[in-house]
Amino acid sequence: MKVGQDSLATCSQLQVDDKIYDYFSLKKAYEHHFPNIARLPYSLKVLFENLLRFEDGKTVHIDDIKALAQWTKTATSDHEIAYRPARVLMQDFTGVPAIVDLAAMRDAIKKLGKNAETISPLSPVHLVIDHSVMVDKFASADALEINTNIEIERNKERYQFLRWGQQSFANFQVVPPGTGICHQVNLEYLGKAVWTSRSDNTTYVYPDTLVGTDSHTTMINGLGVLGWTVGGIEAEAAMLGQPISMLIPEVIGFKLTGQLREGITATDLVLSVTQMLRKKGVVGKFVEFYGSGLSKLPLADRATISNMAPEYGATCGFFPVDEETLRYLSLSGRDEHTIQLVEAYYKAQNMWYDPNLPEPIFTDTISLDLATVEPSLAGPKRPQDKVTLSSLPKEFAALLEKADKKASTCFPVANETFKLEHGAVVIAAITSCTNTSNPSVMMAAGLLAKKAVEQGLCRKPWVKSSLAPGSKVVTDYLNKTGLQTYLDKLGFNLVGYGCTTCIGNSGPLPKAVADTIIDNDMLVSAVLSGNRNFEGRVHPLVRANWLASPPLVVAYALAGSTQIDLSSEPLGQNEQGQDIYLKDI
Repeated sequence: MKVGQDSLATCSQLQVDDKIYDYFSLKKAYEHHFPNIARLPYSLKVLFENLLRFEDGKTVHIDDIKALAQWTKTATSDHEIAYRPARVLMQDFTGVPAIVDLAAMRDAIKKLGKNAETISPLSPVHLVIDHSVMVDKFASADALEINTNIEIERNKERYQFLRWGQQSFANFQVVPPGTGICHQVNLEYLGKAVWTSRSDNTTYVYPDTLVGTDSHTTMINGLGVLGWTVGGIEAEAAMLGQPISMLIPEVIGFKLTGQLREGITATDLVLSVTQMLRKKGVVGKFVEFYGSGLSKLPLADRATISNMAPEYGATCGFFPVDEETLRYLSLSGRDEHTIQLVEAYYKAQNMWYDPNLPEPIFTDTISLDLATVEPSLAGPKRPQDKVTLSSLPKEFAALLEKADKKASTCFPVANETFKLEHGAVVIAAITSCTNTSNPSVMMAAGLLAKKAVEQGLCRKPWVKSSLAPGSKVVTDYLNKTGLQTYLDKLGFNLVGYGCTTCIGNSGPLPKAVADTIIDNDMLVSAVLSGNRNFEGRVHPLVRANWLASPPLVVAYALAGSTQIDLSSEPLGQNEQGQDIYLKDI
């Protein structure tokens, strides 16, 4: 990293333990030049520091810094700035072309008689392989092994190329297949909240920031790390140390108050937030969360909310750094020095969230009392179309009426003892970084499975069930608590570590089920703990897709239909023929 000229003389020093760090002080900028920045949104303070650090008189000018400092006067700006993120995050689908481009540049340099090794990323780049695993095998103890072997065979050449890339390029690290989903790996391992680098024998500390080539890069904002999605060309430019051109964004403040009621999940919350912000209109804007409710939100819940920024239309959904950030960094195994550095740096910069300070100035605001959130799903085609448990059968009935189909019609399935009806849940998938990164909802799914097994309930035979967590951390705590055993008994065996069903890698339906759907033009459902549900995305034969929390995914696998009101109708019967309801488990 090459720092700028520091014409405002804001460079300062910070000592943590026995280490000295240089940093560009927002406090000095506030005291000597720009008193307005005290009430900048925390997300814009990150951008302000970036401009201070890279002010070179060429790409970043003093006028750019002044324009951002004056943002609080109107809470909007049409000024363009050059932004340099600390690092770049990629997944295998979008990352491979970027590495191909670097390889081609090396070939060109070599033909010119130059040293090919001079072509390497200047900024740290992490590529996580997560987009290639498919659910070919399910509801089986050997599903993980079989699916992993098939994945490796299908993608052998791509993976060999990426291995070559890691060995050849500096600042480029590949997280191998079978590890997890890039955003969850980023949250649990790669992200640090602060970043450090050496320049001219000086160690600089600054906010951890990134851009990524996957739409849900925004998840890391739950950790107080500013990040969003860019296209391949912008990502490659960032890899090579070039700035990203952007307008100073508008920032919508989202005030959270109160506390979630018992039994309400982060999934219920994020679906409510998505619906509210879609109605508000936040495309191209930052959303920043604040208010007394932040202290009641675990970081995993924050990450779930930040993850779905693309669904509510924002560039990012940002949570500032606070005590909960430190708690999560410690819980996820970051070293003690890094945690101390995060606290010292953000407090020195007046970027530490304190609810007792005057609220930042926002372009506009919206608020939510967490106590008002209800259990819900979203669908059948858009993530912002929230529905309650009790209203889902009515929503599906409206779909059937529109398609001119009768709800009571059943169709036989070849060589099976069951029949399929419209609304049958043919896919139930605990999937996606959105929810599998959240221990509370994953444990809830395991506990519901345990109680269901104890009550004698079984998954319906036409349901293709799967569990594809975003990291091995999930497998570890589900195994240690003994809950994975009960998930296995209901067919939610581990099928792989990757995006799977959430991105359409749900694999084939059983042939007899698929043939019945095709032959009778059936309208069937998928229930998944994902983030997108556009028609045909999950599976080409499944037109109604419902986003739900992991415990509700398990519940619908037991019920087997979206024509059932889970709030009042039984999930099924036990061996004695007694009705078992959702409230019972």
